[in-house]
Amino acid sequence: MTPQQAFEVHAAMRQHGIAGDVTPVTPDDPESTWIVLDADGRDVTARVLARVAGARSRRPERGFVIAR
Repeated sequence: MTPQQAFEVHAAMRQHGIAGDVTPVTPDDPESTWIVLDADGRDVTARVLARVAGARSRRPERGFVIAR
């Protein structure tokens, strides 16, 4: 992921309660590729990206819409 994509993924992870740490592959270079690590330090980027995409595509199950 690019740094901009990492920012967006991190925001979506927080919004939808998805665990993981978004971090650059090269810690000294924030412009490098970014990945998502789980609590054990494993790369779970693909799994998290799939969960983020699925969470974004879901519609709210409850609520109402007020049309004006």
